[in-house]
This record gives sequence, C-alpha cells and structure tokens, in this order.
Amino acid sequence: MPLNPTYESKTPDAEGVYSYSADENAVWAELFDRQMVNLKRHACRAYLQGQTALNLTADAVPQVKDLNARLNKISGAGVKGVAALIPQDEFSTLLSERRFPVATFIRRREDMDYLEEPDIFHEVFGHAPMLTDESFCRFMERFGTLALSLDPPLLPHLFRLFWFTVEFGLIREDGEIKAFGAGIMSSPSEVAHAMSGNAQRLPFDLETVLRTPYRIDILQPVYFVIDSFEGLADIMSSDLPSAIQQAIALGDRDAQFDAAA
Repeated sequence: MPLNPTYESKTPDAEGVYSYSADENAVWAELFDRQMVNLKRHACRAYLQGQTALNLTADAVPQVKDLNARLNKISGAGVKGVAALIPQDEFSTLLSERRFPVATFIRRREDMDYLEEPDIFHEVFGHAPMLTDESFCRFMERFGTLALSLDPPLLPHLFRLFWFTVEFGLIREDGEIKAFGAGIMSSPSEVAHAMSGNAQRLPFDLETVLRTPYRIDILQPVYFVIDSFEGLADIMSSDLPSAIQQAIALGDRDAQFDAAA
C-alpha cells in the first residue's frame, strides 16, 4: 500500500503507455528545470552523461517503455512500472535482473519540495541516468542477488549500503565531491544540504556504513564518499554476510538525529 493514500498508481493502456495530464507534465517540467540548476554543478559525470544518453528533458513525463528500451540498448538494464511500494523480495528480484522499479504517479504541487514515497520524478530523474553506467549496474545486480539469498535478520543492515550509495551516495571526482544518489538528485533541499558544510561527508568505509542508522524523513546528517563506481561494484564480491554480522556485533554508531516521532 502507498504511504500516502491520496496517491494512486497509474495503469498503462494496451500499448504500455501511461497517461499524464497537462498539469502533471507541467509539474515534471518545473521539477526538472529547477533541479537542473543545481545538478549542472553538483552531479557526477556518469549521471549527466546518462541523462543525455536517455534523452531526458523537461518536455513531458517520460514513458516507462521508452526508457526501458533505451536502457536495454545502453547497458542491458531496464525499468518496470510498479504499483508504488513493492515487497522487498520483488524489489530485490528486479535489481538482480538489472531492472529498477518505477512508481508511475507524479507528485502534486503541494508536495513539490518533499514526498516521502518515491514518485516517477524520483525514480526516473533520480535513478535512471545511473543505470547507463556498467559498474553501477553491476553493483545493483549483485546487490539484488545477495539480498535474495541473505538471512532476513541481516537485510536491514544490507539495505544501509543501498541507502548510503544508490539513494544518497557521493563520489570524489577530479578532486571534487559530486553527487549520484537519487535522493540527492531529485531533491533541491537535499542537494543543497549535501554540498554544504552542514552535513558530515565521510570517506566510504563498509563497516562504518553498515553501522550507521538513518531516517527516511529528514535531510541526511551524514553522507559517504566513494572513490569510483568500479570500487563500489567490487564491494559486492567481498564477504558481505560476515561484514554485516561483524557490524551487528559491534553495534550501531551514535545516531546523528532525534528518534522519529
């Protein structure tokens, strides 16, 4: 079920086309143009190149089937329209197949700045460009495969790795820190916060990541900076179950936020 019951997932027609109103397309355009002002300076190369390769523009909400076809040609990755939030095993199965789930509704104007549940702007604008990068896709595929095989008690810690990379990751590029996580790419307030001096930006360390708690409904107080997407993919070849068990044994780092109300 959606976190916000006032939103409903769209259903495609017989040709796989989702219908968006003029106002919904206008919301996409406004979000796109507003965010690109920030990302031209702060996005990593792979993201900007991916956006160009996918021909993402402000013109209209992209169609899932068109995006899927382009990704298939570029990296063998893809996207699938889904009914908002999906079970973890379905999510992980899609990742293991190099496919990313896409919620097909778009936020309304009253939720322009923040929507707790991911919409198509977050999914497509935030995630899809990175699916053109082979190393990033390899990380995603291996992550999904591991998630499907891991003992359930270890999954929350594994998904911390996803949170601090795929959703809120930073990368060091030519001596500068750039963003690639979709939660940063799709949020004006998050990208400004991540690039300011108001948040911790720590070198990526697997043990530290696995021991760092997070909240989904606040600006992140800490981000982790990877050195390369190749190195990120290589992490999935390590003994992650043992690393997670070690992190659990050591206990969480002190939370940098208040407990949720």
